[in-house]
Amino acid sequence: MERSPGGRTPAVYVHTGGCHMAGKRANGVPREAAVRALAEGVDACPHCRPDTALGVLE
Repeated sequence: MERSPGGRTPAVYVHTGGCHMAGKRANGVPREAAVRALAEGVDACPHCRPDTALGVLE
């Protein structure tokens, strides 16, 4: 997951592992945390599409 600049929000994007768009503010999380973040409205990276990889589609 990618944190916001300054930490104002817990996460701004969910990425798949190895996504080239995940910056220095990204860190790995367990699958369950990524699915929960997506369900709670954290945006999926439009490049790596973790929602598709995790089977969580809107």
